Amino acid sequence: MTQKYSGKCLCGEVTYTADGPPIVVAQCHCEECRRLSGTGHTVGAMFVSDAVAVRGKLSEFSYSSNKGSEVTKVFCANCGSPIYGKNTRTPDHLTLSLGTMDNASGLHVEVVIFERDKPHWDRLREEVVSFATQPDWKPEN
Repeated sequence: MTQKYSGKCLCGEVTYTADGPPIVVAQCHCEECRRLSGTGHTVGAMFVSDAVAVRGKLSEFSYSSNKGSEVTKVFCANCGSPIYGKNTRTPDHLTLSLGTMDNASGLHVEVVIFERDKPHWDRLREEVVSFATQPDWKPEN
């Protein structure tokens, strides 16, 4: 039995299903991925394009990578959630944003790319305080 994954954007207007398992789950620290996510990295699961069905209104943004390929980022036209990316170097594949999956249990980062570009602030120190949920904290004026 093939594992099936599903996901959606923040507003729920875009949904998808993917027949798995993914080819690879990767964390990327390149400048483009950092700017796309607004964080220090992105995490994505690569699938064969034919194994993925996407429904909803999408928008695209394309740019040239430092390897000379064209990269296209596809996102919800309403809320802007990144849904997937595609690259002309791997034309029959797309990479779903792992954070949009309904249930990614069993999936783990297998490779990290552009580790050299990982910002210092994306490396958590042991003494960083962690909360299970949003804390009851209010900033002082």
